[in-house]
Amino acid sequence: MKLRQPETAAPADSAARMQVAPVICYPVDTLPIPDLDGYRAARDGWTKVSEVLVPPRDAASFTVPAGHFFRIVSVEGPQVGDLDLWNANDTGERFFSGKTRALHGTHLSTGDRLWSNLPYLRPIATITQDTLDWYGFDAWGGAVHDVIGTRCDPYTNMLLNGSEYHHCCHSNLTRAFADAVDSGLGAAELQVHDVLNVFMCTGFTRDTGQYFMKTTPVRPGDFLEFFAEIDLLGALSACPGGDCGSKHSSDVAVCHPLLVEIYRPRTAPVGWQPPARNGYSGSHGR
Repeated sequence: MKLRQPETAAPADSAARMQVAPVICYPVDTLPIPDLDGYRAARDGWTKVSEVLVPPRDAASFTVPAGHFFRIVSVEGPQVGDLDLWNANDTGERFFSGKTRALHGTHLSTGDRLWSNLPYLRPIATITQDTLDWYGFDAWGGAVHDVIGTRCDPYTNMLLNGSEYHHCCHSNLTRAFADAVDSGLGAAELQVHDVLNVFMCTGFTRDTGQYFMKTTPVRPGDFLEFFAEIDLLGALSACPGGDCGSKHSSDVAVCHPLLVEIYRPRTAPVGWQPPARNGYSGSHGR
């Protein structure tokens, strides 16, 4: 983090340098705008085809065919979840939280899309409804559904606390992925990636720039809804931090299950087609 007391004296023109206006790195004016009305119209007459209950301090996997919807639902009490997504037919393609953050910002909501890693770089899911969109940004700069945190993991816990804990989200997701694809834990762990922190309320402190969490505003009945743009394999961990109002990576917090619901629309959204992978040639200048 930045030093509270800098070691280097500010130059005479420091104020002028600091007043330079920022420039958005990735203007998204040319991105196709999701047809939310079309997506939502496709929900008329839909059918729930399956559901998965994710136990507290554990994870579960699920599959969503392209053109289907899925919801992550709070069912018993305030609980956050860590979501990983892969192409169900090629797990080398997976959710790319860093590029999603660069395109849509630190926290996601309705109309934002989850993008896949290079060289694919295409939308793999679109958020179609968010019952916590009322929260916005609070006085601390906190907001819900972030793509800035990674996931709690046993390695960082060992680094900071000197103890082993096996129900961090990284381990939960590793076990869930291993079971889903019938692989060993070592191979599965390499496929676990940075997540969408569903329902988690987070931000950066303004004095030190540190990542913070605070009690989630989620309540039973709240949900985050997605449209699957491609065939998806998902894994969701019900974080050991519970509502993330105190600490994570331990059994201290009260935790609750999360529910994943999968819906099949009667017809696909009008004009919808699964997105093609990114059109870059891959030549890299040679």
